[in-house]
Amino acid sequence: MALMVEKVVIDTSVLVSALKSGGGASRAVLRLCLQHRVKPLMGEKLLTEIEAVFSRVPLFRNCALTRKEREELLDAFFSVCEWVPIYYLWRPNLRDEGDNHVLELAVAGDAGSIVTLNVRDFREGQLKFPQVLIETPSRFLNRWRTDYGNDDDSTS
Repeated sequence: MALMVEKVVIDTSVLVSALKSGGGASRAVLRLCLQHRVKPLMGEKLLTEIEAVFSRVPLFRNCALTRKEREELLDAFFSVCEWVPIYYLWRPNLRDEGDNHVLELAVAGDAGSIVTLNVRDFREGQLKFPQVLIETPSRFLNRWRTDYGNDDDSTS
């Protein structure tokens, strides 16, 4: 019997946090993706945004990982992502116009959740998509553990 794997959109803020922190919920979410226990979705605009943010040298000045290690980890993350073409722009008119593409990706890819550190920015759009949960990494992990019966602590 195949295990059900939830589709999610991992916001750039979570990836940055995962690489800059020594642990925590963002790192645990990234680990779930790399372990194929969660299926991250990727689209053209999100890929471009992630690459632009990760090229900001000052942002990672105090990061324990070298630039090469960060690039390798990001490549590993991209390799487990499901590419989702977006043919229709919903224009949910979020508080931060730059976040619209993340919600559009979630809708186009039938994601169950957007995992972000900017929850407030996603909840105030004009168009509502109740089938897509907007969750912090901690909230996502708590729900994922409950929904998928995770008994081990490899995501802690």
